[in-house]
Amino acid sequence: MTENIAENKQTEKIEKTEVNIIIISDSAGETAFNNAQAAAVQFPDAEVNYRRYPFMVNEKKLAATLEEIEQYPNLVIVYSMLDEKLQLPIIKFAREHKAKYIDILSPIIEAISQTTHMKPTGMVGANHQLTNKYFNRISAMEFAVMYDDGKDPRGFLEADVVLLGVSRTSKTPLSLLLANKGLKVANLPLVPQTHIPKEIYQIDPKKIIGLTNDPQVLNRIRRQRMISYGMDPDTAYSNMDSINAELDSAMALYKKLGCFVINVAERSIEETAALIMNHLGYEED
Repeated sequence: MTENIAENKQTEKIEKTEVNIIIISDSAGETAFNNAQAAAVQFPDAEVNYRRYPFMVNEKKLAATLEEIEQYPNLVIVYSMLDEKLQLPIIKFAREHKAKYIDILSPIIEAISQTTHMKPTGMVGANHQLTNKYFNRISAMEFAVMYDDGKDPRGFLEADVVLLGVSRTSKTPLSLLLANKGLKVANLPLVPQTHIPKEIYQIDPKKIIGLTNDPQVLNRIRRQRMISYGMDPDTAYSNMDSINAELDSAMALYKKLGCFVINVAERSIEETAALIMNHLGYEED
Protein backbone atom coordinates (compact mmCIF):
# COMPACT_ATOMS: atom_id res chain seq x y z
CA MET A 1 0.00 0.00 0.00
CA THR A 2 2.81 2.42 1.01
CA GLU A 3 4.73 1.47 -2.12
CA ASN A 4 1.73 2.32 -4.35
CA ILE A 5 1.34 5.72 -2.69
CA ALA A 6 5.03 6.46 -3.30
CA GLU A 7 4.71 5.48 -6.95
CA ASN A 8 1.64 7.68 -7.38
CA LYS A 9 3.44 10.64 -5.82
CA GLN A 10 6.39 10.15 -8.16
CA THR A 11 4.04 10.01 -11.16
CA GLU A 12 2.43 13.26 -10.03
CA LYS A 13 5.82 14.92 -9.70
CA ILE A 14 6.99 14.10 -13.20
CA GLU A 15 3.71 15.11 -14.84
CA LYS A 16 4.43 18.10 -17.05
CA THR A 17 2.81 21.47 -16.37
CA GLU A 18 0.66 22.60 -19.29
CA VAL A 19 0.92 26.09 -20.73
CA ASN A 20 -1.15 27.33 -23.66
CA ILE A 21 0.64 30.01 -25.65
CA ILE A 22 -1.86 32.00 -27.69
CA ILE A 23 -0.41 33.80 -30.72
CA ILE A 24 -2.63 36.66 -31.94
CA SER A 25 -1.56 38.84 -34.86
CA ASP A 26 -2.96 41.18 -37.47
CA SER A 27 -0.66 39.51 -40.05
CA ALA A 28 0.87 36.03 -40.32
CA GLY A 29 2.05 36.09 -36.71
CA GLU A 30 5.54 34.73 -37.40
CA THR A 31 7.27 37.41 -35.32
CA ALA A 32 5.19 36.57 -32.26
CA PHE A 33 5.40 32.81 -32.86
CA ASN A 34 9.19 32.79 -33.31
CA ASN A 35 9.68 34.82 -30.13
CA ALA A 36 7.36 32.54 -28.16
CA GLN A 37 9.03 29.41 -29.52
CA ALA A 38 12.52 30.70 -28.78
CA ALA A 39 11.47 31.39 -25.18
CA ALA A 40 9.57 28.12 -24.69
CA VAL A 41 12.54 25.90 -25.58
CA GLN A 42 14.08 27.10 -22.32
CA PHE A 43 11.40 25.08 -20.48
CA PRO A 44 11.79 21.48 -21.72
CA ASP A 45 9.84 20.12 -18.75
CA ALA A 46 6.69 22.09 -19.62
CA GLU A 47 3.95 20.84 -21.93
CA VAL A 48 3.71 23.78 -24.32
CA ASN A 49 0.76 24.11 -26.70
CA TYR A 50 0.85 26.77 -29.41
CA ARG A 51 -2.49 28.12 -30.67
CA ARG A 52 -2.15 30.58 -33.53
CA TYR A 53 -4.73 33.16 -34.61
CA PRO A 54 -3.37 35.17 -37.58
CA PHE A 55 -4.95 37.98 -39.57
CA MET A 56 -7.06 39.38 -36.74
CA VAL A 57 -7.99 42.51 -38.66
CA ASN A 58 -11.34 43.44 -37.14
CA GLU A 59 -13.05 43.46 -33.76
CA LYS A 60 -15.58 40.77 -34.69
CA LYS A 61 -12.90 38.18 -35.55
CA LEU A 62 -10.92 39.09 -32.45
CA ALA A 63 -13.97 38.79 -30.18
CA ALA A 64 -14.66 35.28 -31.53
CA THR A 65 -11.04 34.32 -30.90
CA LEU A 66 -11.07 35.58 -27.32
CA GLU A 67 -14.28 33.67 -26.68
CA GLU A 68 -12.67 30.49 -28.05
CA ILE A 69 -9.51 30.66 -25.94
CA GLU A 70 -11.50 30.97 -22.69
CA GLN A 71 -11.60 27.15 -22.56
CA TYR A 72 -7.82 26.77 -22.22
CA PRO A 73 -6.01 26.80 -18.86
CA ASN A 74 -2.70 28.53 -18.05
CA LEU A 75 -2.83 31.10 -20.83
CA VAL A 76 0.10 33.15 -22.06
CA ILE A 77 -1.04 35.58 -24.78
CA VAL A 78 1.60 36.84 -27.19
CA TYR A 79 0.31 39.43 -29.63
CA SER A 80 1.55 41.68 -32.41
CA MET A 81 -1.17 44.19 -33.28
CA LEU A 82 -0.60 47.66 -34.71
CA ASP A 83 -4.17 48.92 -34.23
CA GLU A 84 -4.61 50.07 -30.61
CA LYS A 85 -8.36 49.42 -30.86
CA LEU A 86 -7.54 45.73 -31.30
CA GLN A 87 -4.90 45.70 -28.58
CA LEU A 88 -7.28 46.90 -25.87
CA PRO A 89 -9.71 43.92 -25.99
CA ILE A 90 -6.74 41.55 -25.63
CA ILE A 91 -5.38 43.39 -22.61
CA LYS A 92 -8.85 43.58 -21.04
CA PHE A 93 -9.43 39.84 -21.62
CA ALA A 94 -6.03 38.92 -20.19
CA ARG A 95 -6.58 40.95 -17.03
CA GLU A 96 -10.07 39.59 -16.49
CA HIS A 97 -8.85 35.99 -16.90
CA LYS A 98 -5.60 36.53 -14.98
CA ALA A 99 -3.58 35.52 -18.06
CA LYS A 100 -0.07 36.73 -18.81
CA TYR A 101 0.18 38.88 -21.93
CA ILE A 102 3.10 40.18 -23.98
CA ASP A 103 3.00 42.92 -26.61
CA ILE A 104 5.78 42.07 -29.08
CA LEU A 105 5.81 45.19 -31.26
CA SER A 106 4.62 48.31 -29.39
CA PRO A 107 7.58 48.83 -27.01
CA ILE A 108 10.11 48.57 -29.86
CA ILE A 109 8.08 50.79 -32.18
CA GLU A 110 7.71 53.40 -29.44
CA ALA A 111 11.45 53.34 -28.68
CA ILE A 112 12.36 53.82 -32.35
CA SER A 113 9.74 56.55 -32.71
CA GLN A 114 11.10 58.47 -29.73
CA THR A 115 14.69 58.12 -30.96
CA THR A 116 14.01 59.13 -34.57
CA HIS A 117 11.15 61.56 -33.85
CA MET A 118 9.27 59.81 -36.65
CA LYS A 119 5.82 58.28 -36.70
CA PRO A 120 5.43 54.58 -37.62
CA THR A 121 3.64 53.85 -40.90
CA GLY A 122 1.17 51.45 -39.28
CA MET A 123 1.58 49.10 -42.23
CA VAL A 124 0.43 45.61 -41.22
CA GLY A 125 2.91 42.85 -41.98
CA ALA A 126 5.55 45.25 -43.33
CA ASN A 127 8.38 42.97 -42.20
CA HIS A 128 6.75 39.88 -43.76
CA GLN A 129 6.49 40.77 -47.38
CA LEU A 130 6.04 37.66 -49.46
CA THR A 131 9.66 37.16 -50.48
CA ASN A 132 11.46 33.89 -51.17
CA LYS A 133 13.53 34.49 -48.04
CA TYR A 134 10.40 34.67 -45.89
CA PHE A 135 8.89 31.49 -47.31
CA ASN A 136 12.23 29.67 -46.99
CA ARG A 137 12.35 30.59 -43.32
CA ILE A 138 8.84 29.29 -42.65
CA SER A 139 9.60 26.10 -44.55
CA ALA A 140 12.80 25.62 -42.54
CA MET A 141 10.93 25.99 -39.22
CA GLU A 142 8.43 23.33 -40.27
CA PHE A 143 11.28 21.07 -41.42
CA ALA A 144 13.08 21.38 -38.06
CA VAL A 145 9.95 20.35 -36.15
CA MET A 146 9.24 17.45 -38.52
CA TYR A 147 12.75 16.03 -38.31
CA ASP A 148 13.53 16.70 -34.65
CA ASP A 149 15.05 13.81 -32.65
CA GLY A 150 15.55 11.59 -35.72
CA LYS A 151 11.80 11.10 -36.23
CA ASP A 152 12.25 10.28 -39.92
CA PRO A 153 15.72 9.33 -41.29
CA ARG A 154 14.75 10.58 -44.75
CA GLY A 155 15.09 14.11 -43.41
CA PHE A 156 18.84 13.70 -43.03
CA LEU A 157 19.28 13.53 -46.80
CA GLU A 158 17.21 16.67 -47.39
CA ALA A 159 18.73 18.77 -44.59
CA ASP A 160 21.19 21.66 -45.01
CA VAL A 161 22.77 20.59 -41.72
CA VAL A 162 22.46 17.53 -39.45
CA LEU A 163 23.15 17.84 -35.73
CA LEU A 164 24.35 14.78 -33.79
CA GLY A 165 24.78 14.68 -30.03
CA VAL A 166 24.18 12.90 -26.76
CA SER A 167 21.35 14.02 -24.50
CA ARG A 168 21.60 17.64 -23.26
CA THR A 169 23.81 19.08 -25.99
CA SER A 170 21.18 21.64 -27.15
CA LYS A 171 20.18 19.86 -30.38
CA THR A 172 16.55 21.02 -30.47
CA PRO A 173 17.11 24.69 -29.47
CA LEU A 174 19.94 24.88 -32.02
CA SER A 175 17.74 23.33 -34.71
CA LEU A 176 15.06 25.98 -34.17
CA LEU A 177 17.54 28.85 -34.05
CA LEU A 178 19.23 27.75 -37.28
CA ALA A 179 15.83 27.17 -38.90
CA ASN A 180 14.91 30.75 -38.08
CA LYS A 181 17.93 31.72 -40.17
CA GLY A 182 16.53 29.72 -43.09
CA LEU A 183 18.49 26.46 -42.75
CA LYS A 184 16.75 23.08 -42.96
CA VAL A 185 17.98 21.21 -39.88
CA ALA A 186 17.55 17.59 -38.78
CA ASN A 187 19.01 16.19 -35.58
CA LEU A 188 19.72 12.75 -34.16
CA PRO A 189 20.13 11.96 -30.45
CA LEU A 190 22.98 9.55 -29.76
CA VAL A 191 21.68 7.09 -27.19
CA PRO A 192 23.94 4.28 -25.85
CA GLN A 193 23.88 1.29 -28.19
CA THR A 194 21.74 3.27 -30.61
CA HIS A 195 21.47 2.22 -34.26
CA ILE A 196 22.89 4.88 -36.56
CA PRO A 197 20.63 5.25 -39.63
CA LYS A 198 22.37 4.41 -42.90
CA GLU A 199 21.41 7.87 -44.22
CA ILE A 200 23.97 9.46 -41.87
CA TYR A 201 26.78 7.79 -43.82
CA GLN A 202 25.35 9.07 -47.13
CA ILE A 203 25.58 12.76 -46.21
CA ASP A 204 28.42 15.12 -47.10
CA PRO A 205 30.46 15.17 -43.83
CA LYS A 206 30.66 18.97 -44.03
CA LYS A 207 26.90 19.11 -43.40
CA ILE A 208 27.20 17.06 -40.19
CA ILE A 209 27.88 18.79 -36.86
CA GLY A 210 28.94 16.63 -33.93
CA LEU A 211 27.94 18.22 -30.61
CA THR A 212 29.76 17.29 -27.42
CA ASN A 213 29.99 18.60 -23.86
CA ASP A 214 32.26 18.45 -20.83
CA PRO A 215 31.47 15.42 -18.60
CA GLN A 216 31.16 17.57 -15.46
CA VAL A 217 28.76 19.98 -17.17
CA LEU A 218 26.62 17.10 -18.48
CA ASN A 219 26.57 15.52 -15.05
CA ARG A 220 25.33 18.76 -13.48
CA ILE A 221 22.68 19.36 -16.16
CA ARG A 222 21.38 15.78 -16.05
CA ARG A 223 21.22 15.70 -12.26
CA GLN A 224 19.22 18.92 -12.27
CA ARG A 225 16.91 17.51 -14.90
CA MET A 226 16.19 14.41 -12.81
CA ILE A 227 15.59 16.54 -9.72
CA SER A 228 13.12 18.69 -11.69
CA TYR A 229 11.19 15.48 -12.45
CA GLY A 230 11.16 14.61 -8.73
CA MET A 231 13.38 11.58 -9.34
CA ASP A 232 16.65 10.27 -7.92
CA PRO A 233 19.46 12.32 -9.55
CA ASP A 234 21.98 9.49 -9.12
CA THR A 235 21.08 7.16 -11.98
CA ALA A 236 22.86 5.70 -15.01
CA TYR A 237 21.70 8.80 -16.93
CA SER A 238 23.85 11.08 -14.74
CA ASN A 239 26.57 8.60 -13.75
CA MET A 240 30.03 9.91 -14.66
CA ASP A 241 31.24 6.57 -16.03
CA SER A 242 28.16 6.31 -18.26
CA ILE A 243 28.54 9.92 -19.41
CA ASN A 244 32.19 9.40 -20.30
CA ALA A 245 31.30 6.24 -22.21
CA GLU A 246 28.56 8.12 -24.15
CA LEU A 247 30.92 10.97 -25.02
CA ASP A 248 33.70 8.60 -26.07
CA SER A 249 31.26 6.68 -28.28
CA ALA A 250 30.02 9.92 -29.85
CA MET A 251 33.56 11.16 -30.50
CA ALA A 252 34.43 7.83 -32.14
CA LEU A 253 31.45 8.25 -34.47
CA TYR A 254 32.42 11.85 -35.27
CA LYS A 255 35.96 10.72 -36.12
CA LYS A 256 34.59 7.96 -38.36
CA LEU A 257 32.32 10.44 -40.16
CA GLY A 258 35.00 13.12 -40.38
CA CYS A 259 32.52 15.80 -39.29
CA PHE A 260 32.97 19.18 -37.62
CA VAL A 261 32.83 18.94 -33.80
CA ILE A 262 31.70 21.66 -31.37
CA ASN A 263 31.89 21.50 -27.58
CA VAL A 264 28.79 23.33 -26.34
CA ALA A 265 29.94 23.52 -22.70
CA GLU A 266 29.44 27.04 -21.35
CA ARG A 267 28.51 28.27 -24.86
CA SER A 268 25.24 30.01 -25.65
CA ILE A 269 23.19 28.49 -28.45
CA GLU A 270 23.66 31.74 -30.36
CA GLU A 271 27.44 31.32 -30.23
CA THR A 272 27.21 27.68 -31.30
CA ALA A 273 24.85 28.61 -34.14
CA ALA A 274 27.32 31.28 -35.32
CA LEU A 275 30.11 28.67 -35.41
CA ILE A 276 27.91 26.36 -37.47
CA MET A 277 26.90 29.12 -39.89
CA ASN A 278 30.56 30.08 -40.34
CA HIS A 279 31.58 26.44 -40.92
CA LEU A 280 28.89 26.02 -43.56
CA GLY A 281 29.80 29.27 -45.27
CA TYR A 282 26.54 31.11 -44.54
CA GLU A 283 26.49 34.79 -43.69
CA GLU A 284 24.45 36.05 -40.74
CA ASP A 285 21.41 38.20 -41.58
